[in-house]
Amino acid sequence: MTSSSEGDGVAPDAEREAPSAGDAERAPLPSAAATPARFPATIAGAPDEPDEVAAGAEPAESVPDPERLRARFGRPFEAGDVIFREGEPGTEAYLLEEGRVRLIKKVRGAERSLMVLKPGDLFGESALLGGAARWSTAIALSRGVALALDQGTLQNLVERNPAVALRIIKQLVGRLRDAEDQIEIMMLTDTQSKVVNALLKLAQQSRAASGSSSNGASFAISPMELSTRVGLDVDTVKRAVQQLREGQYLRVADERLEIPDIDGLRRLFSLLGLKDEIRGEQS
Repeated sequence: MTSSSEGDGVAPDAEREAPSAGDAERAPLPSAAATPARFPATIAGAPDEPDEVAAGAEPAESVPDPERLRARFGRPFEAGDVIFREGEPGTEAYLLEEGRVRLIKKVRGAERSLMVLKPGDLFGESALLGGAARWSTAIALSRGVALALDQGTLQNLVERNPAVALRIIKQLVGRLRDAEDQIEIMMLTDTQSKVVNALLKLAQQSRAASGSSSNGASFAISPMELSTRVGLDVDTVKRAVQQLREGQYLRVADERLEIPDIDGLRRLFSLLGLKDEIRGEQS
């Protein structure tokens, strides 16, 4: 891993106010305390004897030891470290154990945020293709640890652990869904509509994941994560969230957003769309 001083540019449309990537991640939403979330262990079900895996040994029946995997494959990093750069050869994929990582991509000379990763996320998966170049740059937003797995080790890990394979598939499907959502959001012209649309999708995903039939939802998201989803700078997102709080469409506490009435927020989105159509007809 290298230091971010070698070109860790800040995306002008997503983090203009942030003096550093770490500072931007810690900046809270309006009236929210920047309390980091706690996450469960992310490597349960992985083989605890990588040498035997490489040699083609039969799957072990015992519960693997995450600490042994971390000791063998763990790569610690500090806030601001560049884990890999866009265009470099991809030789290892990473499973994030602790901390947060931001993926950015150069578009016409400017760096744009793609997503913010949390513990349990796989990234750098271009290494699975063998010889493929990195599609993005990964920058640490905080101190943490990632498991660095080459193509052979990751393949054996997946083959020996169906639960790990299923989790990776679900994550890749989720990323495809998020990419489609982002395309839809980028097609909206109104700032408030972008934020409301993103919140509606997050609320629906949260409700589906919990199996709740209520008309409300609660989920954790940081200002940078939300700004990345909607393609706006963090200050603009904070102002939009503040307006929604004042309208009692949502509540904010400890980096969690609570939407008490999803249908009410959906009606607001329809009204914003109507307003945008009227504005377009008059112009």
